[in-house]
Amino acid sequence: MDAQIALLLAQDGLTNGAIYALLALATVLVFVVTRILFVPQGDFVSLGALTLASLQLGKTPGTAWLLIALAVATAAVEASAALRARRADRLGRIALARLVVPVAIAGLALALAPRQAPLAIQVAITVALVMPMGAMIYRLAFEPLANASVLVLLIVAVAVHFCLQGLALALFGAEGVRTPPFSEARLDAGVLTISGQSLAVIGASLALIAALYHFFARSILGKALRATAVNRIGARLVGISTSLAGRLALTLAAGIGAISGTLVGPIATMYYDSGFLVGLKGFVGAVAGGLVSYPLAAVGAVFVGLLEAYASFWSSPLKEVIVFASLVPVLLWLSLRTRHVEEPEEDD
Repeated sequence: MDAQIALLLAQDGLTNGAIYALLALATVLVFVVTRILFVPQGDFVSLGALTLASLQLGKTPGTAWLLIALAVATAAVEASAALRARRADRLGRIALARLVVPVAIAGLALALAPRQAPLAIQVAITVALVMPMGAMIYRLAFEPLANASVLVLLIVAVAVHFCLQGLALALFGAEGVRTPPFSEARLDAGVLTISGQSLAVIGASLALIAALYHFFARSILGKALRATAVNRIGARLVGISTSLAGRLALTLAAGIGAISGTLVGPIATMYYDSGFLVGLKGFVGAVAGGLVSYPLAAVGAVFVGLLEAYASFWSSPLKEVIVFASLVPVLLWLSLRTRHVEEPEEDD
């Protein structure tokens, strides 16, 4: 391996690592707030990439119909709960927030899909279609079991993953898609040629990480999520709704997944199930941070990207094995230095 090949592999590793870092941050966010090991994180990556590809082809994205179906189901559950609590006054607000707004977003996507809108608008529509699904999935699948054990929540997460994967296959088919790059520019830096797409991916990832930092540091909702992550029971005692925190956490995770899907689409051919493997690599980075540290998760994810790039040069058929085998020493180290703490019980 000469210096030029090493630099090219480093560029690929950093580009992929930037995407894995976003997914690692989303995984840590969901786990610390809700105790859910969010297996479906990668499915939002697939939905984002497939939705953007459909819009660029002038086709109606299947996620529009999926959003409408989830909105109807969520509104029905919320309305039923309001009627059982004899709070019929809430029905109008439920209809507006849970049904009218998502259907309006889907209707906008249906109207703009054949018009071949500019790329920025297509990306915005993609995120608008996929992002609300996080809160809906939390309300339908996880919120009724919010106080269950981590193992039960993991089983539910696996079930949600298989449901989303099957729906993606039904809505988009089994054919792979690859979206055009955001930029065709090339930057020559000595022996290395840096692609505009790599710069766009790394720049977008850094901007999103900075936005998340500002959200958690400055906004009331961000501070509420941090409080819930530190102590769920204490957060409830001071009036923070853990249900709202869970919905917000999954909304952010779905949005991060959708954005990651639009970024990874020009780099690799995406199928209905491709996001699962991408999400797993983000999970490896999250485990490097012990599922609690955002900076360590981001660093671990970038390391995963670099390891994958160099492993593909050393032994392409075994690159996935090498990446996931890197979990073994990390888990061993965590098991030796972490003291077991019993999970606190919560009352409904």
